[in-house]
Amino acid sequence: MDIYQIWHGLGWPLVRLVFFISLGLLVGNLIESMNWTSAVARIAEPLVRLARLKDVSGASFSMAFFSGVSANTMLAEAYEKKEMTTRELLLSNLFNSLPTYFLHLPTVFFITLPFLKGAAVVYVGLTLLAAFLRTTGIIFLGRVWLPPIEAGCVPCRLKDTGRKSVRDALKKTWTRFLKRIPRIIYITVPIYILIFLSHRWGVFTALEDFLAHNAFFLKWLHPKAVSIIAFQMAAEFTAGLAVAGALLEAASLPAKQIVLALMVGNILSAPMRAFRHQFPYYAGIFSPKLALRLIVVNQSVRVGSLIVVALLYAWWG
Repeated sequence: MDIYQIWHGLGWPLVRLVFFISLGLLVGNLIESMNWTSAVARIAEPLVRLARLKDVSGASFSMAFFSGVSANTMLAEAYEKKEMTTRELLLSNLFNSLPTYFLHLPTVFFITLPFLKGAAVVYVGLTLLAAFLRTTGIIFLGRVWLPPIEAGCVPCRLKDTGRKSVRDALKKTWTRFLKRIPRIIYITVPIYILIFLSHRWGVFTALEDFLAHNAFFLKWLHPKAVSIIAFQMAAEFTAGLAVAGALLEAASLPAKQIVLALMVGNILSAPMRAFRHQFPYYAGIFSPKLALRLIVVNQSVRVGSLIVVALLYAWWG
């Protein structure tokens, strides 16, 4: 690898990652320092009540519509202060999957639309249904696993030490930022480098190729549909879309087979990519062990919901 490849493949993405983590950490700390958490939590109050989650979970849920890093920072701060249990943290992190999905929804839709045309609405609609299904399941688990929340409005129960001046809030924000950012950098940077090297050495490609070419359980799909999955896993989502678009344009496959192939490709490839992209910054915000647990649980629930929706679509169609 020359310097150009190292900078564009590792240096610049790592600088960008650390920058957005730092920005999210600053925003999360500022919101708490200015006592805006209660105002943010008010948006999610009905769902938080149903799920019996902590007040900060509602604030994190609302913040996840704008910044996943800031949302996770709120949860990490509350967990470190012993303000929520591990079970509450797991459910709260899962709870944020719906706003996180909406954060990326416009991008996903406008990427798929040129390739799939009308089928894009079906594909995106199925993934949206899976997101709602996950949220419904999390609310149910919260009502089963967690004790009833105390009476009164959700935002009112958040700690409020009175109005702070902007100067005091900024000072507190900066102090807490300086305390947390070194640990984040010390953990995130080595893990990101290790994952980058693993990618360069072909570890992830080998795993994805193995799944793509040994997926005996996909025999129910048309062989041309399996090619969409292979490209989606071996390259990236856009590559799978390009193959799907070409097959759809040539009328080689019905739209249903193409949508199902994209769903299966999503189920098989997304967990690996989620680990590759999320683990470095998750491990900086949470502990590496807890970060791995959160990602495994999150992706397991996500895959489960996609499988249910795909089966319903296959049966209903």
